[in-house]
Amino acid sequence: MLRNKQIPLIYLLLTAAALMAFWQVSYCDFINYDDTSYVTKNIHIRNGITTEAIGWAFTTGYAGNWHPLTWISHMLDVQLFGLEPRWHHMTNLLFHIVNTLLLFFVFYRMTKAPWKSAFVAALFALHPLHVESVAWVAERKDVLSTFFWMLTMAAYISYVEHPRLRTYLPVFAFLALGLTAKPMLVTLPFVLLLLDYWPLGRMQEAGSREQGARSETQNPKLGQEPLSANKRKLPKKPTDQVITQSSVLRGAYDPAQPYGRIAQRRTGGPQSFALRPLLWEKMPLFALAALSSIVTFVAQQKAGMVKSIGAFPLGARIGNTFVSYIAYIRKMVWPNNLAVHYPHPGLWPLWQVLGAVLLLGAVTFAVIRGGKRFPYLAMGWLWFAGTLVPVIGIVQVGQQAMADRYTYIPLIGLFIMAAWGIPELLKKLRYRKEVLVASSALVLACLFIVTWIQVGYWRSSITLFDHTLKVTDRNYIIYQNRGSAYCTLGDYRRAIDDYDRSIEINPGFVEAYHNRGVAYANLGDYRKAISDYDRAIAMYPGYESAYHNRLLAIESPGKKVNKDEPYKFSIPKQSTLPPPQ
Repeated sequence: MLRNKQIPLIYLLLTAAALMAFWQVSYCDFINYDDTSYVTKNIHIRNGITTEAIGWAFTTGYAGNWHPLTWISHMLDVQLFGLEPRWHHMTNLLFHIVNTLLLFFVFYRMTKAPWKSAFVAALFALHPLHVESVAWVAERKDVLSTFFWMLTMAAYISYVEHPRLRTYLPVFAFLALGLTAKPMLVTLPFVLLLLDYWPLGRMQEAGSREQGARSETQNPKLGQEPLSANKRKLPKKPTDQVITQSSVLRGAYDPAQPYGRIAQRRTGGPQSFALRPLLWEKMPLFALAALSSIVTFVAQQKAGMVKSIGAFPLGARIGNTFVSYIAYIRKMVWPNNLAVHYPHPGLWPLWQVLGAVLLLGAVTFAVIRGGKRFPYLAMGWLWFAGTLVPVIGIVQVGQQAMADRYTYIPLIGLFIMAAWGIPELLKKLRYRKEVLVASSALVLACLFIVTWIQVGYWRSSITLFDHTLKVTDRNYIIYQNRGSAYCTLGDYRRAIDDYDRSIEINPGFVEAYHNRGVAYANLGDYRKAISDYDRAIAMYPGYESAYHNRLLAIESPGKKVNKDEPYKFSIPKQSTLPPPQ
């Protein structure tokens, strides 16, 4: 039995590990990829906390999302720290550390398995796929919404212990707050159902109550008479325990034991499952998630973020969905070639799509079939697969095929599978404990090193985009953004080279023409600048910035365009610039 004084040590180690792995964020700058829209060039954010800004946060769909709490958190940072990037990054890191500690807290409280829970939390704290969510200021919505995700789970545990309205209200409130930070939490009611299955065991308990009620209705004496002598002959083993509603929380049984061995009634009959009462109690949460989904879809559609079927055919989206699931698993196991933007390939080769479908189907079949014996595998796999659904690409938002930030919550499911499954796999090994300790330390050390290196790429826009272009192909969006970064530094020749490359890859990229025109104007080549502005206007007649800069180039040939122009317009603005094609 783990002594109570060792629990604070786990909290301390998790905090220190996350702090050291991500400490370099304190030296990172803002980047000209969404940080401009979210903070540095957003007039509502730059003024800090004001009544007008808060009203704007609750009524705008700017940047394709409705997340007022995220906007307010950025305002508060500016109010406290100005536009000093160090503290904006450190706020993200603080949330990441708190999320790590809360993750350990909720799983330790549910399972009474401290080291397995600590391993899940350590993987969450140190995995390189989470660098994007922590080191990118614009991804405050990731770490902030996950904070409320963890609080919702913690409140749900209290509700399970004492099911009543006053313990249910915090669950509802935390979910509502999380949805105002990022709509990714729409899958959280589904995850609470998974927790009911394992480790809380509430599905089995509900099923037992229904089964018992039916038996007593059919034979009223059955529930009153003691067991016969013959029925008492069976020895009372741990596998004959009855799971009660909060037995996990009280430590009344060992949750590491598979449910297939313990979820049996004394009658010897199989344990039945009942979803209906558990679904009914979560209906307010599902309703909240549905409302958030509708608001988010409308906001993204108005901002032009949702791609049409013509931009990405449905077949391409479905194929990319299956391939992306496998890619996320591979990057979880071997996190190399991580990038801030993965270009969408369009149609994947048929063999890759079919291979991904077969592999995903085989894993799903295996974990569901073994769910009674190894419930944590089914629960972890469904957590991973289910929480990725909103961002997997069936409804395509943006130009990316996948994104590291999308794994911030889903990977917890795979971590659970590893933390509980690997010890079970090695249970017959002679030096099992020593092997587990050594291998866990080695894995966490490797993740620490890779995360440290990955954070270093976020020092500036140039270092981040240089790395991204090394590990991806035909990444016209990043070429354009690096060109804008060079323009901000006054290096217009390099900027033009990057814009040329971006246009070569995607001749329909309106923004690259406009920003190349800005670079030419700053070099005094107004003829080429006007030509690029004309192309941008012809491709998108509503491009206000192109009209403005074209007028400057025509009427004031001796006046250079402000070098901040490409930085300002490097990110599509609401109802001003169309999303790249």
